[in-house]
Amino acid sequence: MKLECLLLVAALGMEAAPRGVEILWDKYGVAHVYARDKEGMFYGYGYAQMQSHANLILKLYGESRGRGAEYWGPKGLELDQWVHLNEVPQRAEQWYRMQTPEFKKYLVAFAEGMNEYAKRHPEAIGEEYRQVLPVEPVDSLRHVHRIVHFSYVSSQMRVKAAATGRSGEAGGIGSNAWAIMPKKSAAGTPMLLMNPHLPWQDWYTYCEVHLNGPGMNLYGASQVGFPVLRFVFSDYLGFTQTVNSIDASDLYRITPDGEGYRFDGEKKSYEKTRAVIKVKGGADVVMEIKKTVHGPVVWDEGGKVIAMRTGGLDRPYLLEQYWKMAIAKNFAEYQAQVSRLEVPTFNITYADKDGHVMYLFNGTLPKRKSGDLAYWAGIVPGDRSETLWTEYHRYEELPKVVDPPSGWVQNTNDPPWTATLPSLDWTKYPEYAAGKDYTMRSRSSLEMLTREEKLSFEKLEEYKHSTRLVMADRMLDDLLAAAPEGAAKKVLAGWDRKADNGSVGAVLFEELMKGFRPEWKLAADPKRPLETPMGLKNAAAGVAALERAAAEVVKRHGRLDVPYGEVNRLRYRGANLPGNGADGGLGAFRVIRFGPKGPVHGETFVALVEWQKGGPRAKVLVSYGSSSQPGTKHDVDQLPLLSEKKMRNAWRTRKEVERNLESKDVF
Repeated sequence: MKLECLLLVAALGMEAAPRGVEILWDKYGVAHVYARDKEGMFYGYGYAQMQSHANLILKLYGESRGRGAEYWGPKGLELDQWVHLNEVPQRAEQWYRMQTPEFKKYLVAFAEGMNEYAKRHPEAIGEEYRQVLPVEPVDSLRHVHRIVHFSYVSSQMRVKAAATGRSGEAGGIGSNAWAIMPKKSAAGTPMLLMNPHLPWQDWYTYCEVHLNGPGMNLYGASQVGFPVLRFVFSDYLGFTQTVNSIDASDLYRITPDGEGYRFDGEKKSYEKTRAVIKVKGGADVVMEIKKTVHGPVVWDEGGKVIAMRTGGLDRPYLLEQYWKMAIAKNFAEYQAQVSRLEVPTFNITYADKDGHVMYLFNGTLPKRKSGDLAYWAGIVPGDRSETLWTEYHRYEELPKVVDPPSGWVQNTNDPPWTATLPSLDWTKYPEYAAGKDYTMRSRSSLEMLTREEKLSFEKLEEYKHSTRLVMADRMLDDLLAAAPEGAAKKVLAGWDRKADNGSVGAVLFEELMKGFRPEWKLAADPKRPLETPMGLKNAAAGVAALERAAAEVVKRHGRLDVPYGEVNRLRYRGANLPGNGADGGLGAFRVIRFGPKGPVHGETFVALVEWQKGGPRAKVLVSYGSSSQPGTKHDVDQLPLLSEKKMRNAWRTRKEVERNLESKDVF
């Protein structure tokens, strides 16, 4: 590792031999990498990511090294402590040494591309971030390990919520995914929808890219700093992901016994280590880290001691699995890779040119002796071996759907049982596998997929942009029947039940639902998601909530009939456009959550793909643009399309790219 780093440092100051790599930048700032070999593809991808997101990447890599406080001061200390507590830097180093020689070359090339950008354009990188350079080959692996295992699978938020008894919900982190078989397609063509919903900041940020190499034409996106694509389509296939509810991490209540703890009736000693965290402008912080048989002690306050066990820490090849999934050429090759289960979480939805589709409730699901999902979501006893899992369920044991009679699979972060209809039989799986509750967004997805016998590409695009609030369809008629005549009733009666730019009534309905929880005439039945829940049992309470909501809307906006896009604006980096989309809990398929200053969460990278006889065609969008660098013109140039519910054509041929060329880099 030290030799490789020295070579990289040297590379910052000397000319390298031609690599046979070109990066063609289109007019939206998307990089189209053309390389004569695979290493060149990774090199070009690294360079392109730095040009588009250098400051953000270096910040994230510095944090994943556990050196945020060293680089930027005390504000980074809490995250550094989390990173070191979970041994992210050390484990990533071990994993790097375990990579195959071939894939290690790709990680080296990715880092070299990043450092080449720093060499050519040092002035473009913020002064406070240059200290992270040079990028090391292990940095991308450190970063992915930190994000996947200790932001998604295990998180500080969950630990704090469980320990303090306060809600720790992330507030709708999630996505939509559809895969359509030829039998469900109006043109007889397979189709795929990729639609992640995440916050518009920090490590959640997506980077769109087009990678071309020998026999490869890959288009997609991943979070910045990742060296491989998590959302991708090729001439052969494509896959997308949604956050799933798989419980691959558990918290254990430890029973202290002097300087040790109790386990199976005996006293055991903690495994102890230390980590020294440097703090810019302050004294070093020495961490005393204790581990039990479960994992590290992540909470030790107020007499409460909690240890954490995270799934997937024995599986170092998740990046290689993603890569080989992307370059597979048929369903058999893809399934051989996804079945490795190196990726510890996420639903994965797949489609290919041959018409196969698949949904997988993917992850390292622990084999547990008893208990349901609610039990394991809390803090479980850590003083007995009955709760200490050591194995995972095999690929064959996980919920999945392949080529169903319905002709489609879907997921909107709901449990796996409605991946298609009729629903999967959850009694065939352990009670701790997944819950049975579905959101209104899930019901919206199912309603649209079952509305027509066949779906066209154009209809798929229309549905993808749907802002219809299904919650209103389930309850509003009863509420209006009970409400007295007046302005509020008139506005809701005339509302189109959408959250479009010009929808009048959506602002009032959103305000109503902030303080009202419906009691249903027909309660939710997980086996009947299309028909339930339905009808309002507590209409009087709804009328009272409507009166309060109407007063608040008038107070805040001066009138009840205010258009939705006048209130919810796409204020972002100087832009200010009418917004649309809403919270998925209200049933909007198009999720955009607005804060006081603008959008904070929702539509990020989106792709609609159709495999035609001549190859795939696609429409794409990255809401916040292709670059986060200061002074870029590619941070808000796609916002008008978002406001108008439009998408861009994905340019996949060199001829198309050259017709829309902005600049070019040659290596």
